[in-house]
Amino acid sequence: MANPNFIDYVKFCSRSGKGGAGAVSMRREKHVPKGGPDGGNGGRGGNIILKGSTQLWTLLHLKYKKHVIADGGENGSGARSSGADGKDIILEVPLGTVAKDAETGEIRFEITEEGEEKILTEGGRGGLGNANFKTATNQTPRYAQPGEDGKEEWIILELKLLADVGLVGFPNAGKSTLLSVVSAAKPEIADYAFTTLTPNLGVIPYRDHRSFVMADIPGIIEGAAAGKGLGTRFLRHIERNSILLFMIPADSKDVKKEYQILINELKEYNPELLDKNRLLAITKSDLLDEELMQELKKELPNDLQHIFISSLTQYNINELKDMIWKALNA
Repeated sequence: MANPNFIDYVKFCSRSGKGGAGAVSMRREKHVPKGGPDGGNGGRGGNIILKGSTQLWTLLHLKYKKHVIADGGENGSGARSSGADGKDIILEVPLGTVAKDAETGEIRFEITEEGEEKILTEGGRGGLGNANFKTATNQTPRYAQPGEDGKEEWIILELKLLADVGLVGFPNAGKSTLLSVVSAAKPEIADYAFTTLTPNLGVIPYRDHRSFVMADIPGIIEGAAAGKGLGTRFLRHIERNSILLFMIPADSKDVKKEYQILINELKEYNPELLDKNRLLAITKSDLLDEELMQELKKELPNDLQHIFISSLTQYNINELKDMIWKALNA
């Protein structure tokens, strides 16, 4: 996943097609006297449709589409000929894309499956031709319906990463380093806060050719839910993870306090996040000896499964994978 190309938010104007007008026509053939009305219906205007694709992981391809406009339906004609429907526009999006009304903030729907299609902006209905209005008392109607106008609206698409495991921690907790060690992902790693500015995904190989997906979420700081640091921009990616792996470095001043701050930020953003299965990894454990580990264990939350790891020395990395796999399949 190339960081500069990770786009998880786009806003554009979506305009569906106008429906075609119904036709006013009377049948005129040499051997058919008083043939009656035979005006056909207008075609439906084109829809704007979202379609899920596992081949996409970003909204980059939609970043510069400020207007998406579908074709209108064609008008009906004589001989009960209906007009052609307007061509639909299908926008492929990655799984986990949420469509929202830009003005009201209302969530329309979410795309979560490969090939799933949902209408974003519906095209206008085609008008009925005069053949539809013939009755016993009105045998030659000379009117038809106009086509219904298409809709024009501003839409926001937000991507929420779908991953099995989300890495949660403060900046420099070792999240990117862990992802680079257990997968083929190449996140930027450096010794300063907010090295990771965009989420990174990695596929983690496991035993017997099995695997799971891990997401490195940019670091949370105290007050993130209130807009500090990177704010809530990436907190939404945590919503779609099955398991949250909290990562706190061994050289932290107060492991229990840092964990509580992280919990509070998630609670402030969305209390439902606390219902997810949680694991705790104490990173940079190569800085500790056995005695210090035992002392640190006394400070850890009793109700939370934990493990000491070191990405640098590969200490307990396989055991961490086992713990995650067991939690995923619990």
